[in-house]
Amino acid sequence: TRMKIADECLDDLITWLTTGGGQVAILDGNNVSESRRKEIHDKLIANDIHPLFLEFICNKPDIILANIRSVKISSPDYVGWDPEEAVNDYKRRIKQHEENYETITDTSLPFVKNMNAGEQFIVNNSRIVYYLMNLHIQPRTIYFARSGPSLNDNSYKADANLSEEGKQYAEKLKNFMLAYHETKNLSLVADEQRLLTVWTSTQKKDLETAIPFVDENIPVRQQSVLNQLNPGESDGLSESELKEKYPEDFEKACENPYRHRYPRAESYHDLAVRLESVIMELEREKNDVLIIAHETVLRCLYAYLFDRPAKEIPNIKISRSCIVEITPTAYGSKEGYVEF
Repeated sequence: TRMKIADECLDDLITWLTTGGGQVAILDGNNVSESRRKEIHDKLIANDIHPLFLEFICNKPDIILANIRSVKISSPDYVGWDPEEAVNDYKRRIKQHEENYETITDTSLPFVKNMNAGEQFIVNNSRIVYYLMNLHIQPRTIYFARSGPSLNDNSYKADANLSEEGKQYAEKLKNFMLAYHETKNLSLVADEQRLLTVWTSTQKKDLETAIPFVDENIPVRQQSVLNQLNPGESDGLSESELKEKYPEDFEKACENPYRHRYPRAESYHDLAVRLESVIMELEREKNDVLIIAHETVLRCLYAYLFDRPAKEIPNIKISRSCIVEITPTAYGSKEGYVEF
């Protein structure tokens, strides 16, 4: 039966997403009743799959007819049909669905309603729409730089100031970055040239690395979400000390370094979730951005921009002697490394 086939399609989709390496799937079906949508939703959630329902509503006959003629009757269902007969048959199918059709009213479901082919959108409980609204295709460059060495680089809690070496690093970074960015801008026509903004955290070593840019009238934005991963009780401990003090945690961290968290600590997954707001801003930004942050933060942002698997994030290397230059494009990001 039709319902049996629909259930088998849903099962195939779940298998592909959970064990077949799939990331995004589209379940193409009418699903016109609230009960059917709830059934699909609950089954997907039970398998840790987050659904988004798309409802297309049209009350303008001219749009409906144009859609039938341009799209629907060219489907395999109507191969060899007379065009007018195909149109009339599809209208009958619409009429049949209308008898059982229930618009989405369950606000517990994430959904997007498309009214009259894009005249209006109604969105409920769906962050992806906000994400898509922030995307643009204007060229820009994102730069990553680690903060300079501090007086106590191994301690998160100390929140130490930059060392003398760190201050020299900050000045060198500023001089190089401004000259490099100006050279890049001079290679562009006037209306394509872009401003540079610096983003950094509220931690002392990050902010102090960015301070020289303030002296050159470059905008510097502090955001606490860019603070490094909180190591909790593992702060300042060597590998051998961790193994001795937290043997079970150490073993779990080796097995799953992305999701494991030490007592009172964040995991890399926690950090990645925290950085979602920065990622949204980064997608929206149309000027060039230099992000000065701890290596843990840059790892997560790098993985997002280059679609790296979560399990690889803890092992991504960001050298302090280089600036990472990232150019987002329509089909992925391009990277370069500039020593300074």
